[in-house]
Amino acid sequence: MKKIARTTIVLALALAAATPCRAQSISEFGSALEDYVLNWSSRATQIQSEQPHWATPLVTVTPRLEQEVRYDQFFQSSRNGLATDTFGGGKGIELIPFQSTEVIVGVPAFVKRNIPRNTDGFADWPFLVKVRLLTSNEEHDNYIVTAFMGFTVPTGSSANGNGHSVFTPTLAAGKGFGDFDVQSTVGVTFPSGGLDRLGMPLAWNTAFQYRICKYFWPEFETNYSWQSYGADTGHSSLFLTPGIIIGRIPIHNRVGLTVGVGEQVAVTEHRNFNHNLILTARIPF
Repeated sequence: MKKIARTTIVLALALAAATPCRAQSISEFGSALEDYVLNWSSRATQIQSEQPHWATPLVTVTPRLEQEVRYDQFFQSSRNGLATDTFGGGKGIELIPFQSTEVIVGVPAFVKRNIPRNTDGFADWPFLVKVRLLTSNEEHDNYIVTAFMGFTVPTGSSANGNGHSVFTPTLAAGKGFGDFDVQSTVGVTFPSGGLDRLGMPLAWNTAFQYRICKYFWPEFETNYSWQSYGADTGHSSLFLTPGIIIGRIPIHNRVGLTVGVGEQVAVTEHRNFNHNLILTARIPF
């Protein structure tokens, strides 16, 4: 009994000694978390000050790190009379949680078609992580190089989802020359299954922009894809996309407004659609 009592006393003393340390650790964690949240905007401002301040193109994913809420709208038409409206465009919220890192949590797009009937529904759930590798702002060499990893979760309906997870590693870069800039991305898509149906397409997008009167960014994009696997092996498609971005119009502190419009026009025989009117609205913060 004396041995049991002695052991109980030792354990109680050890627990009493550890309790203040544990309480202190919890307090320090809470304080660090509070500082992290309170300094979010100033941290994002400092991270973005190190990179060029171009506009984000309509189609080409910018290599810049952005923090915004974004909504896109597509109106596609094909030669066979098919009209497809896409609500949301898979965009959502873009955040800069850490140095040189951006996380995009998309919202599954809703797809509506005139034919065939009963094929309306949500597409898959998209995500994207950017890691900025090299950068220099306009006051210096005015360039940026960034690596992406995009992926989708197969949450979409049978007519609008891929049915498999899809991963798209991408390399992006941009270079500015005064008010003119070029932004470009090259990536390959790897599905987790269904290769014969989905293939492994390579996508190469490039945007050419010129800033006018501070807020106006007329642009011209080339959107190219080449299928390297599956039933469409060897087929390629090219879209030319003229458009304009207006922004960033300041609202309050870091909060602003950016809008844009453009149209993708197919110039190759192999394509999923002929014309695609694109509308975009963003609230950077």
